[in-house]
Amino acid sequence: MIDLGTFPILTVVTFLPLLGALVVAILPSTMTRTVALAFALLTWVVSLVLLVGYLPGHGGDDEFQYVVAIDWIPAFGIQYKLGVDGLSAALVVLTTTLTWICILASFKPITTRIKEYMISFLILEVGMIGVFLALDTFLFYIFWEIVLVPMYLIIGIWGGANRIYATIKFVLYTLVGSLLMLVAILATAFAYQSAHDGSWTGAFDFIALREYAATAGFAAALQIGAFLAFFLAFAIKVPMFPFHTWLPDAHTEAPTAGSVILAGVMLKLGAYGFIRFALPLYPDAAATFAGVIIVLSLIAIIYGAVVAMVQPDLKRLVAYSSVSHMGFVTLGIFVFTEQGVQGAILQMINHGLITGGLFLLVGVIYERTHDRTIAKMSGLAGRTPVFVATFGFFVFASAGLPGLSGFVGEFLTLVGTFAVSPAAAVVATFVMILAAGYLLFMYGRLVFGEVSEFLANLGQHLTDMEPIEILTLVPLATLIVIFGVQPGLLLDLVAGTVEATVEAGAGGTAIVIDPNVALLIGGLAAMGIIGRTGWALLGRGRTTPDGAGGVATSEGGAAH
Repeated sequence: MIDLGTFPILTVVTFLPLLGALVVAILPSTMTRTVALAFALLTWVVSLVLLVGYLPGHGGDDEFQYVVAIDWIPAFGIQYKLGVDGLSAALVVLTTTLTWICILASFKPITTRIKEYMISFLILEVGMIGVFLALDTFLFYIFWEIVLVPMYLIIGIWGGANRIYATIKFVLYTLVGSLLMLVAILATAFAYQSAHDGSWTGAFDFIALREYAATAGFAAALQIGAFLAFFLAFAIKVPMFPFHTWLPDAHTEAPTAGSVILAGVMLKLGAYGFIRFALPLYPDAAATFAGVIIVLSLIAIIYGAVVAMVQPDLKRLVAYSSVSHMGFVTLGIFVFTEQGVQGAILQMINHGLITGGLFLLVGVIYERTHDRTIAKMSGLAGRTPVFVATFGFFVFASAGLPGLSGFVGEFLTLVGTFAVSPAAAVVATFVMILAAGYLLFMYGRLVFGEVSEFLANLGQHLTDMEPIEILTLVPLATLIVIFGVQPGLLLDLVAGTVEATVEAGAGGTAIVIDPNVALLIGGLAAMGIIGRTGWALLGRGRTTPDGAGGVATSEGGAAH
């Protein structure tokens, strides 16, 4: 039996996919798919060992475990430092689970540059796992940036007809936020160094920074500036309104597996960043801007649902529903209540499982029809009963059906929000009803009625789901049921993280901002919204024929 006390399991689970990418690069192309899947499955198994080793009662559930700390750049106190708590353990397992599912789901659709595709996916897994385990802020930034490159390639090479536009938009949004976050990381390190007689020891160490923030605390001006920089980086990644416009284009143009990993894991990087870094390091700034973030979260919840209602493209509908569902995550985090943070974390996991499954199913129907227009696909029940039943399960899970995991996360978020703002809870509850409406309306149009002329003309090409396609969805459906019936499995795991987050948020004292500074921040925000709107209007003219985000009838680039 492996002794996890001495075995470097965090390093292994982080860099095993990188080893897989190197092996894939060396071996003949005929072995690419099998080897990539084997390394993804091996990483998944290691992550399960990590999860079992971490479970409460195995060393405490409120401290980081299996910490590895090696001096990297000693002159500045930068370390290779990894550690795991309940939240990061859950997200690492979510990442490894979705990665092997995505690789398996790519066997048939990806037909060109297969080796490069698999290498990109494995390197992407390295970056995502590293983000969830890094306990050095500089190392966190390195992993955060690593994620950008392979996703850029996955969309830009194997994406749809407008993949270049979507890729550039994705990179520009993400890069702006990332660079400002780097400035905030350096400014925080300098402030810590100045407060410790010029010593760099601990200046990038998250645990040391968190302890300092909870005792002496950083200056108000630094907290405001650094929090806003972190906020922008994380808000873009979530994405929050009004930084969300890159997401529908990226989802629409990405290959199916790219959409799954983007929705299932990459959006969680931003929410994780809020919980792990922004709140504990800058609690006063978090308290100062909590009201604004709650309002933006409510706007995202409403906006995503309303825009999803009018989407003619099935994939864009699911993409805009992600904007709405992720709004519940940021809402739960910034109400600073136990139930709110519990709901936010559950929603992070549940959204990855449910929306990942929905994107896989959109890919299933696209592989047969090469179209995603909802109006063309009535009567699927008579031709693809297994697909219809499976799709219905995930649609009801996304709509928040009690007994499935989607309900629990949103319910806890609403309970936590009601304790702080009943009005906000009422608005969010109304949108849950709206979400059920547009999801069930979409499902009814696809499933019932006479077989459409478009589907009838496909003849034998319109087949039901294949065994591999079912296999990719079984683990997700199983977890959705388990967490819906027994959410305590996750709540117990993340109890320490929830307590620390609530303590940091509720312990913050709002900072009185100088009116001139407030005017400057408001002006910059207004300029950003105007610029974003202009960009969106230009994008509509270049990529889609209609204001709701028109239908792309060609997807896959080199892959299809």
